[in-house]
Amino acid sequence: MDSESGTQGTQDAGGGERQASAPVPRPARPPRPAVPPMPRQAPPAARGSVAEWLAARRPKAQPGVWRYEYEPRPPQQDTAAVGRKLLLWMGLSFLVGVLLWSLWRRGTLPYQWAPLKIFTPDSWWWPGTTSVRDRKAQDALVVYEGVAFALIVYLVGRFGAWGEGIRHFVVRRPQPARAVVASVAAVGVLVFVWPDALGLGWRPLPIADPVLSLVVLVTGGYGFFTVPVLAYLLYGLITAAVLWPFARIGGWLEVWSARRNKETPPGPTAPPARAAWEQLREAGQDQAADVLTAEVAGGRMNDVDCARVTHAWRRTTDPATFAKTVLKQGAGAWAHPSGQRDLPARAAAHDLLVGQVRIGTYASDERNPYALRGAGVALDPSLLGTSLLAVGPPGAGKTAGVVRPVVESLALQALAGQCAVLAVCAKGTPLGPDEAYDVVVRPGDRTSVHDLDLYADAADADEAAAFLAEGLIGDLSADEPGVTRRAATALAQLLGPYREAHGAFPAVPVLRELLEGDPEALAGLKGRLMADSAMRRELDARQRQFGTAGDPGPLLADRLALLDRPVFSGFFDPAAARPFSVRALAHHPLRVRVDLPERGHEEASRLLARLLLAQFTSVVRDRAARPHFACLVLDDAARTVTAETVRGIQRLRSTHAGVVLGLRTIGEVAEPLQGPLYAAVGCRMAFSGVTTWDGRRFAEAWGTEWVETEEVAQHAVFAQQPLTRALHKARQMVTGKAVTTDAVTVRKVERERWSASDLAHAVPPGHAVLSVTTVRGEHAPPLLVDLHG
Repeated sequence: MDSESGTQGTQDAGGGERQASAPVPRPARPPRPAVPPMPRQAPPAARGSVAEWLAARRPKAQPGVWRYEYEPRPPQQDTAAVGRKLLLWMGLSFLVGVLLWSLWRRGTLPYQWAPLKIFTPDSWWWPGTTSVRDRKAQDALVVYEGVAFALIVYLVGRFGAWGEGIRHFVVRRPQPARAVVASVAAVGVLVFVWPDALGLGWRPLPIADPVLSLVVLVTGGYGFFTVPVLAYLLYGLITAAVLWPFARIGGWLEVWSARRNKETPPGPTAPPARAAWEQLREAGQDQAADVLTAEVAGGRMNDVDCARVTHAWRRTTDPATFAKTVLKQGAGAWAHPSGQRDLPARAAAHDLLVGQVRIGTYASDERNPYALRGAGVALDPSLLGTSLLAVGPPGAGKTAGVVRPVVESLALQALAGQCAVLAVCAKGTPLGPDEAYDVVVRPGDRTSVHDLDLYADAADADEAAAFLAEGLIGDLSADEPGVTRRAATALAQLLGPYREAHGAFPAVPVLRELLEGDPEALAGLKGRLMADSAMRRELDARQRQFGTAGDPGPLLADRLALLDRPVFSGFFDPAAARPFSVRALAHHPLRVRVDLPERGHEEASRLLARLLLAQFTSVVRDRAARPHFACLVLDDAARTVTAETVRGIQRLRSTHAGVVLGLRTIGEVAEPLQGPLYAAVGCRMAFSGVTTWDGRRFAEAWGTEWVETEEVAQHAVFAQQPLTRALHKARQMVTGKAVTTDAVTVRKVERERWSASDLAHAVPPGHAVLSVTTVRGEHAPPLLVDLHG
């Protein structure tokens, strides 16, 4: 990598160069231009521009929920039962209203006319009766009848829950069905308000006539109606007053506004607050905000650029230097050392502002809470920081549904300077093209540009020996306690003297000769050491152990022989020109993939995967020297977990790092380590098709919960009276069953959240059960996830 691109991505947010103790390996592809390329695609999570993606709502939600445009579901309701209840109340209230109105029209209600006689002069009525004496009394009677009708309508609507019924049956409908239903109801009411205008012969509802009579009483005559304009204006107001409730119910104004906005071309609008970089403007960096706003509006920034600049702003300690960098480089500021600003292709939906990748949706299953059914499921560094264990048979969807989306998300975050990822998989596993990675290591492949450093660039022989011992014989630690410690001591007694004599650790063939006790190799090494040096005494102590019963040397040499094969010739040599060290992940936001040989070299692949896991859990301990998140993804973690790595996984959540372990069955982990492994990880995922033995481990890890159960017991009914016994006998002859009564008992019981049997037989294909925990301790219970949703 040239000097310009090599320093471009190693600057801190303040603009100064960041000191690193490990070099950045060159990408395994031709050199790229110094100017970062233009983004080739918009954010997949957004269905519009980058500005719209920036402005999208991301409300707070429980762990594991896809926050992009997340809308919490309304409270659960039994719509069918609610609808039946509302229909019953509305029907009964309507019948009561019809009865009251019928009694009113007949004049049979007690004290029906008393209020009218109180508020009107006695001269309007014949003494002792409600018979009218002049036209004013007739108009007052019509107005009084309208007031009574309005009161009955109000009481019917109030006690019959008509408002709630209208909201349930009409308002909750989508447009335009809501507007159509309201329109039909409005036309039906108008037919009864103005039947004469439509040529109908029935009596109108007392709505328009009371208003007309009230105008006559107020104006003192019918002169108001001799003016056609005033008369028709009054008719229009009455009609509008009748239609107004239906317009609100049907949302006519909303439909009209939406249609008008659809027909009217949109004008220029101001960019959303987040797209206008308001956080920079609040800090007084208006020029930098203007440059970034123009880059977003011009389509020269993608989601990776926005996430990278936002991350740099959060970490900056010098806003002035930050602004200068933005003014100089624009959307390409703080670009990744590779010069890339996006991946060649994406297979999942990502929201880089919050670091989430969507892996599916919560299934509409009774085991899932109603509020989460249909919501998106997402993973992010706050969850991966507690580590993820995914168990499922081949073809269950571990790689395509979880591993690749996670690796892809971490690679995008690495381009934003927020993450370093190491993906370890078998050769040919579809984890993205080589162009999506900075380093691709293929042990045993002559075309591989990079080699693998077995010692992880360690400066201490004891540290390197601990790595190598875990990788070589760590799988035996569960059955033979202490074997790894003895092996590490034996290796340190050889690696330390060799490093002092040659200035580097030995290659695999040389280390194998030393472990086997080759006299010439040992004599040559001893001859290069000073007679009274500490390393000479270390080597003498190692020679004294050769041939003893507890000597781990032959076992180490036997395991190391797996890497000393002709196919690996030229690999695992510390003196190689371009070895990759896991320690580089602690200093640079790298994207690394290691393709392990599977066919014919399965044991060697397991050894290398075990070695990489041991190295990773050790080198990421120093969080102060690593501002970014680091993650190791093992697509197949079979026989890679050791007692020491389990303890290392437990410590990762406090070091801003995590691992993702994929297993076909938990039986690929030594039985004494299965329980501690489930306890060490915070996120657990059981895929469709797991066995009951695997399900038992998940059931134990997820525990139990209190649930309410109903028990129905049927008891026979014994009648005492002859007539009752005859009726029961006739009922039994018709139904064929004895007469019984149901006794319902409701109680709380403690049950497993997911039993082993349910996990083995009740999880549909393409689904998984996932529980998550954040590094802050927030957690979500195991829920059923649709990986294709």
